[in-house]
Amino acid sequence: MVKRSDRRSLAYEAALLYFVEQQTMEAISRKLGVSRSTVSRLLAAAREEGLVRITLHAPEEPHESLASRLGALFGVKVTVVPVPDPSSELRRLDRVATVAGSAISDAVTDSTMVGIAWGTTISAVSQRMVPKQVDEVTIVQLNGAANPTTTGLPYAGEILGNFGRMFNAKVLPFPVPAFFDYAETRTAMWRERSIRAVRDIGRNVDIAVFGVGSFTSPVASHVYAGGYLSKEEVAQLRADGVVGDVCTVLIRADGSYEDIEINMRTTGPSPAELAKISKRVCVVAGPAKAPALAAVLRSGAVTDLVLDDECAQAVLDLELRRRGRRMR
Repeated sequence: MVKRSDRRSLAYEAALLYFVEQQTMEAISRKLGVSRSTVSRLLAAAREEGLVRITLHAPEEPHESLASRLGALFGVKVTVVPVPDPSSELRRLDRVATVAGSAISDAVTDSTMVGIAWGTTISAVSQRMVPKQVDEVTIVQLNGAANPTTTGLPYAGEILGNFGRMFNAKVLPFPVPAFFDYAETRTAMWRERSIRAVRDIGRNVDIAVFGVGSFTSPVASHVYAGGYLSKEEVAQLRADGVVGDVCTVLIRADGSYEDIEINMRTTGPSPAELAKISKRVCVVAGPAKAPALAAVLRSGAVTDLVLDDECAQAVLDLELRRRGRRMR
């Protein structure tokens, strides 16, 4: 029986021959004295164990590119993911999540603390992460997940677990509801030492990873499709100018959120709290999320943005129209 260490060495050798020396699988099988199917399994193992990491770099764009223009408007680092047209919303999400997963893996090093806000997009990212051999990484849940109709805990737990496995990391769940029924309940819970400890870690992570919730996205945002808000609550929020959420903090088109009643009961970090974290990675797919994303960008919650080309163009158009109106 082949030892694990020997198999890893063999997988590394196969990957070196295939990806660096660009030898064929037939040539590798002869050189290593194994079958082609074994070479295929060795290459797959090299990817899964982080021995091989593939990074894609988009072609160099001119200075006035979509990414640079959007980045200049909001003061953020922008990665625009080209998506062939036509593409389904799920295909668009898959492309963006794959690029974001690779970028997040690149950013994680030894002893990094990563805060994760659950959601449809971040669930997709968690399934497309690139494994990395790092030590003493901590994954912490940024916002509560329980709701009145389901616990919400298995959903958030799966996302956290996926991130944890990618980095062999310690995982810290945040065992509270997404929204408390009463603001005073939240105040009391924040005084509990066990809850406060996780919350304090979440507010002091090195990297925060989150998506943007939207009322109008064809791929339903989990906070609106998962039983967290009633139809009456959603209607009231829309009447109040709310366009979506970030980390379950509801936000208006202009980026304001402080005086929205439900935010007195939410458990996620506010844009002001996120702004204290040095690296805040926001991942968004689909042009329907443009109004919500523009609001989140206006709030100052984001430092790094990964999104598809159609969403990027839609956000750029929205912001240029808004600034044009203000200048007249």
